[in-house]
Amino acid sequence: MTDSPFVPAASLRQSPHVCASSACDCGLTRRDMLRLSALAGAAVAAPFLSAGDAMAQGFKGDDQPVKIGYLPITDATPLLIAHARGLFDKEGLRAETPRMFRSWAQIVEAFVAGQVNVIHLLTPATLWVRYGSKFPAKIAAWNHINGSALTVLPEINKLADLGGKTVAVPFWYSIHNVLLQDMLRAEGLTAVTRAASGAIGPKEVNLVVLAPAEMVSALAGKSIAGFIVAEPFNAAAEIAGVGKVLRFSGDVWKDHACCVTFMAERDIAEKPEWAQRVTTAIVKAQLWTRDNRLDAARLLSNAGERRYTPHPPQTLAKVLASTDYASYEASGVVRHKGWSQRRIDFQPYPFASYTEQLVRAVQGTKVEGDNAFLRALDPKFVARDLVDDRFVRKAIESVGGPQVFGVAADYTRRETISV
Repeated sequence: MTDSPFVPAASLRQSPHVCASSACDCGLTRRDMLRLSALAGAAVAAPFLSAGDAMAQGFKGDDQPVKIGYLPITDATPLLIAHARGLFDKEGLRAETPRMFRSWAQIVEAFVAGQVNVIHLLTPATLWVRYGSKFPAKIAAWNHINGSALTVLPEINKLADLGGKTVAVPFWYSIHNVLLQDMLRAEGLTAVTRAASGAIGPKEVNLVVLAPAEMVSALAGKSIAGFIVAEPFNAAAEIAGVGKVLRFSGDVWKDHACCVTFMAERDIAEKPEWAQRVTTAIVKAQLWTRDNRLDAARLLSNAGERRYTPHPPQTLAKVLASTDYASYEASGVVRHKGWSQRRIDFQPYPFASYTEQLVRAVQGTKVEGDNAFLRALDPKFVARDLVDDRFVRKAIESVGGPQVFGVAADYTRRETISV
């Protein structure tokens, strides 16, 4: 690769909206599409593995620096708080300044190339990385629960109103795409992916991929009728008065994980103590954030010392320290009042039941590109193979046990989905 995929933390650069097809103004550049297509085969992924090995040379055990890659969304909170509060240092690790990316395509490429070694990634995208591109990496922990929403134009009052319109998702392999399509089917609507010049039927909803950082402006310009994405972009649209939340993702799939902590299997196998210390720092960051939400919002904001994100404190506080969730319940936006949820919360344990259900859900979801690998995935196998929960279990026990996160002592749960 001759050019860097990194985006300076001081700004979110806007890149040209050029699709591999003329299907949409999708936030993925032609270069992104080519890179992702290239990564879809083991033969091409092999050089990236070698590159990662080369970059790791000279580092033994805990000497390897923690190189975080993230998008400026609240899903990245544990990684960034762990860095901001020196939790990696307290675990005896050296952490580099986290590197911010503008799209999931870029963060995946940098991870596979070994330029970053600890990332938060969309849970369904981990299936694509490990089984589609055959890059050996594993989920070490969840980063959060809930934290996403479907936001629409002010004149959209119900899901059926999206018929004949365009809605943006952040990535085909995302819980957002999965849940949106579930909701559309329940309303008798069909998800399609049409070229910009193609007609959209009254019972169809055209889906496009858009970088999260571009969604609010696209909604304001009415090039899309809505988007489903991680916070704080839903809150930003509300504050700006250009959109309203139609449904929270956590009100569809209770306490779901949008993003997870993802590490290369090489690092886990060869440096287990390093992986443990990284995971412990992230778990401690989640516990601290639960008790210090306003402080966390300021640390992550553009008013914070490190300016991890371009978001103002009030936008992040609306998500992290929300006090208005009850108003959504009263208005009917939240349908399941008994679920007693927050707009976003933090719980690091990766339940096997969730991974199994996610595999089944993605297999029934329309995704673009070569997705033949999905058909061969066995949910129970994936729950064992994709996730390594040794480190997170030990980390949770070190901070007081599963009860401090509201998790059952046997680390199990039943999945609750209600469209």
